Amino acid sequence: MQKSKLLKNYQKTLIQKSLVVSCVGVLFSACSMAPISAPTVYYPERDFKSVKHNNTSLKGTMKPYTINGKTYYPTVVEVGETADGIASWYGPGFHGKKTSNGETYDQHAYTAAHKTLPMNTIVKVTNLKNHRQTTVRINDRGPFVAGRIIDLSNMAARDIDMIQSGTAPVRLEVIGFGTSASSGSVHTNSNLGSSGEIADSGHIFQGGSFMVQIGAFRNKSGAELIASRYKNYNSYTSTIQTSAKDGLHRVFLKGFRSEQEARDFVDSGSFPGAFIVRE
Repeated sequence: MQKSKLLKNYQKTLIQKSLVVSCVGVLFSACSMAPISAPTVYYPERDFKSVKHNNTSLKGTMKPYTINGKTYYPTVVEVGETADGIASWYGPGFHGKKTSNGETYDQHAYTAAHKTLPMNTIVKVTNLKNHRQTTVRINDRGPFVAGRIIDLSNMAARDIDMIQSGTAPVRLEVIGFGTSASSGSVHTNSNLGSSGEIADSGHIFQGGSFMVQIGAFRNKSGAELIASRYKNYNSYTSTIQTSAKDGLHRVFLKGFRSEQEARDFVDSGSFPGAFIVRE
């Protein structure tokens, strides 16, 4: 009788332990089978976060300033403007310090310093020696060295392979306008001289088709998901373009009748991180 009772207790204990192990197994299995969330937009929102511009932001980013006795006049530009010059880069010595627009400099972000471009202008930089390209957002002033047109972050400089040389001949092309979380944007038109300084009134870029980039993904499935979701968004259609250089799959909305319409769309805030590009 005693043995039978002990045997029943032993069996009961085994069953309880088995149930615990099974429950734990189910929990881990449930975790491993959790649905995969939609891929994250590659571009960090802190670099491309759209807000509506106003007179305060215009005044704050476009005031003339003087360095070493020379006065610089920030010059408004438009998509498509280009300028050639020598690029340099800055990194560890400035990491964590404040930039000219009040942000904290991050050498690992895709940002740059320019003497006259409006803050938050998005610029494509091409190394004319090796044709490598990178895209940066202007968030600082400089470089204040004769003959230099732009100071790239460490990350951007690595993209175009100019860390060792320190400088490189580059071509800058304005491809869009974004804003940071701490400063406003400038969405006005003028022109940029070949030196990158203020230019005489003359050619102002006209025409061209404009698109708005709403995301960039490492995985093509992520781009396809977003493109499908916004295939027909209001009067606009989505399209995907894959870069041979960095392998990113970029999603654009197209069908804007003018640059101003595209800018108004970005300013609406419908897609945080969106910015304008020219087809």
